Order: sequence, then C-alpha cells, then structure tokens
Amino acid sequence: MLHQGLSQRQMQKLSPQQIHLLNLLKVPTAALEQRIKEEMEINPALDEGDSDLPADEFASQEEENESIDEYKVDEFLHDYMEDEFSESPLTGNQYSNQEEEQKVMPIAVSTSLYEHLGKQIEMLDLDEEEVIIVQQIIGSIDEDGYLRRDKHSIMDDLLFGNNLIVEISQVEQMIVKVQNLDPPGIGARDLRECLLLQLDTKIHSSEAKGYSKYCLVLARKILSDYFEEFSRKHYSKMLKSLDIEEEVLKDAIEEIVKLNPKPASAYQDERDIPTHYVIPDFIIINREGELELILNSKNAPDLHVSEHYRGMLKHYKASRKEGKLTRKEKEAALFIKQKIESAKWFIDAIKKRQNTLYNTMYTIMQFQKEFFLTGDDRKLKPLILQDISDITGLDVSTTSRVVKNKYVQTEYGTKLLKDFFSESVQNMEGEDVSTAEVKAVLEEIIRNEDKKKPLSDQRLQDILEERGFSLARRTITKYREKLNIPVARLRKEI
Repeated sequence: MLHQGLSQRQMQKLSPQQIHLLNLLKVPTAALEQRIKEEMEINPALDEGDSDLPADEFASQEEENESIDEYKVDEFLHDYMEDEFSESPLTGNQYSNQEEEQKVMPIAVSTSLYEHLGKQIEMLDLDEEEVIIVQQIIGSIDEDGYLRRDKHSIMDDLLFGNNLIVEISQVEQMIVKVQNLDPPGIGARDLRECLLLQLDTKIHSSEAKGYSKYCLVLARKILSDYFEEFSRKHYSKMLKSLDIEEEVLKDAIEEIVKLNPKPASAYQDERDIPTHYVIPDFIIINREGELELILNSKNAPDLHVSEHYRGMLKHYKASRKEGKLTRKEKEAALFIKQKIESAKWFIDAIKKRQNTLYNTMYTIMQFQKEFFLTGDDRKLKPLILQDISDITGLDVSTTSRVVKNKYVQTEYGTKLLKDFFSESVQNMEGEDVSTAEVKAVLEEIIRNEDKKKPLSDQRLQDILEERGFSLARRTITKYREKLNIPVARLRKEI
C-alpha cells in the first residue's frame, strides 16, 4: 500500500561556482593560460588585460527597481554594477615581482643522422640495386641508431616499396656495409652487437697500441663470451675464467663503460625531442633567514568583463529610459545577463584560486621552514594533508587539489609539493621523524658504502637501527626502490 508523507532532511550540494573553483585548483600554472583561453573562446563577455573604462563608470547611475517581464534585467544590472566595476584588490601580478623577459633562442643548424649516412653512401662503390637496399636499411634504423627490423621484413619492404626482389644474403651484406659507417655502432641489432661494433672500430684504429689495445681486445672478449656475467656483475667468475688480475679486468670494463649505448644520440635533432618545461607555481626566496613566498601568476592575466558588453548594457539602459526596448532587445539583455554572470563566476574563481593556493603554500612553507632555510631533506617534518587542512580550514580534498602536480622554486631546486608530505616513523627514542629523513639517511649510507662490497638490505637495516631507526627489512627495500637504487649485486664495482 502506498502512503504519502512529508519528511525533512539536510543535503549538502556544491554550487556551480564551487565546482568551477575546484576544477581550477587542479590546474597547474603551466596549463592555466590555456584554460583561460578556452573560457574566453566560449564566453565573449570575458576579456583580459587592463580596461580603459573607469571602474565606476556605471556605478553612479540611479538604481531602477522596475523589471521587464520575467527577465528582471534591471535588478541584475544594478547588482552587477555595484559588485563588479570596482577595482579588485587581487590582480594577476600582485603575487609576482619578476618582470618577464622575451628572449630569442637561436636555432641550431645541424645535420640529421639520415643525411649524415646518406653522404657516406655516395662514397661507397655500390651498384644501383645495392644503393636501394642500403637506403632501405638506413630508413629502417630507429632514433637510437638500432636496426630492429628483421631481414625478412626488409626484403618485403623492398618488394612492395621498390618492386625489387633480393636474396637474404644481399640484405646481410648491405647491413654489414651500413654497420661500417659512422657513427660506430650504427645499424646494430641489439646492445651487445652495438658495443662490439664500437670496440672493433677502436681496436683497428691507429691509436690503439700496447696495453690500451690489449684492454680493448679483452673488453671485446668479455662482451662476446661473458656478456651475461658482465650484465650481472659476476666479476669473480670472469676473473677465474679469464685468469687475469682484478686491475686488468677493471681497465677492460672501463673501456666498455666508455662506449655509447645509443650511437645515434649525437645526431638526434633536439627539436624532435619532447621537452618538458617545469613552470613553478610558487617561488620561495630566502632573504637573510626570512622566507618570502611569491605566487607565480604570469599565466593568470587580469580579467574583466568585455568593454563591448559594457557598451551593450549602457545602450540597453538608454533604450529602456526612452521606452524603446523591443522584444528582441529583451532577449539580448537576457543573453548578456547569462554571459556576464558566467564571466563573473570565472573571474571570481580565478581570484579565489590564487588566494587558496597562496594560503596553502604559505602554511606548507611555515611547517617545513627548516628545509626551506637549509635545503636538508633530513629537516623535513612528518606532514599529511590533514595537517594543512586543520590550519587553513580547507577540506582535505581541496588541499589535495592544490598540492597535486604543483611545483615550488627554491634556492635548492624546484620541488614537487607532494615531496613535502610524508608519513612519520618513530625512532628508538620514541620521537616521530619523517620518512623523508629516513630515506635521506639511507641514501647517504649507500652513497658512502664500499662499492666492492655493497651493503645488502639486511645490513642496511642493521646500520639504520644503529642510528636509531627501527624498520623492517621489507620497508628498507621499499625505500631503496623509491630512491631508484638497485640491489647490492648491481651496485658492485671492481
């Protein structure tokens, strides 16, 4: 049976303005300029730069209480004039005192790898068919200088692309021709072959003599016959099998280390390499022990309502007073109202974004003041998002949006904001210390270890315990991996 009844309950819903602000908080400074451009494209009432009109041009006009049909445009105009045409205390450049400099970067003129190889082909004694095969092989070389396309695939390419039928032996011969070109190692099928080709070039050079040539030959034998042992750093096995002194093996390995694992790197066009620029959202300056925080606002231009739309509003007011307001003008007034409100929301969201970012970073700066003064990771205090939220009064989710993908420029380098947050662990004295401090100590221990006998994770655990940090071995392993430090076996040196 159905029953009707009344009930009362409270619900919390985000307004469109709040959603707008939350979305903007996630946007880093590097992407904010593009976000503003997108908003300006969809909202013609939004404009950037300084306005030529006085801030109070419309504010002195007499308030009119009459409404026009259901639109209530006059009421909107009055509110808009009172609230929006005053100068905002938070302009785009308030947080930045650095003048932008336009610098013209010279473009380097360089020869590409394929042009370099093509010039060498012209000097080879090849017939027309061989030139086509060599060109096909060169065209199959990747940006690192390796030929990872197999011989049968190259034969198929020649057939379909040049209507040329060749034998596999012809392709093999031309691959050898390409591998003899400069730079050494070009056209190799894998790392081992790449290094061997470079060693062959060095061995046959006129500069390779005496002990130096002996080390090069030994290095070639290591790569040829003991590549797996070399990769795994099983030096004791190589010493025993090769029957050589440790110092000799060390010299041979040094010759291998000098080789280039990417032979085409010198010919890679820098314009083809994706460049990732880090634009800091904040800048912290140490002025003789006093920290100054600057919010980088160069990608947040001053925004205002379009002067053209202001003119349309003025025209509407004049037409209304004269009693000449048509139905179409009323519809246009509603459109103007919607666009101006949208522009106001966006401008307000940008201002609130700046305030929220500044207050959050200022709290982080004060909390981690010792780090910003010294640059020592061991001075970082345990910090979680809730700590910042408790101080700023912001919700944890809002603080998370502020911190995500944001950078701060310090005199010790540009850092991710998330790097200042870490869980705490207790030392032997029962004090809470940051995991960042533990990682810094761990990194220091490994950096100073005897590379001939690198420390195992178990031994690292023992040393940390001696220094007052009681941690499980699996925790040591996790921290080591986060620091991108390999296991002891791979850190071993002769």
